[in-house]
Amino acid sequence: MKFVLLLLLLGGLVSVADAQARPHRERARLPLEVLHDTLAICRLPADAPVPAWAAAPGSFLTISRTAGELSITAVQRVVPAEVRCERDYRAIRVRGTLPPDLVGILLSIAEPLADAGLSIFAISTYDTDYVLVKAGDLAAALEALRGAGHDIESGRTAP
Repeated sequence: MKFVLLLLLLGGLVSVADAQARPHRERARLPLEVLHDTLAICRLPADAPVPAWAAAPGSFLTISRTAGELSITAVQRVVPAEVRCERDYRAIRVRGTLPPDLVGILLSIAEPLADAGLSIFAISTYDTDYVLVKAGDLAAALEALRGAGHDIESGRTAP
């Protein structure tokens, strides 16, 4: 007990009372929009070339390469059936341009979706954030986001 008290006095531990007394940051209320297209999240081998279908013009495309994989998220209709993908995703986009130093933007979307038991696939670009949910979960996702105070438009394609 003396050891714990000494650590508290020296600042080595934070008491439960101190942790609870910290101000809770209010969650951002964001302008969101649902993109029209259904998307597929694809995984290819790390050393695979970017396929021609990924280079075709479309309303949404992200490509990420790591040492372990080539990941491509694209409009589902352009992805060949034989490509390893998770299909039937819809994207919810934060409208407008976000400065890169903003804090808590993704959390303000992810937390109400997690509370509703919905999984997400998040993508950030230079300008904004996207959260993808399964198409079958879209109505529940929008209800959860509206319940969290977000303003949602629907039926748009990516800019």
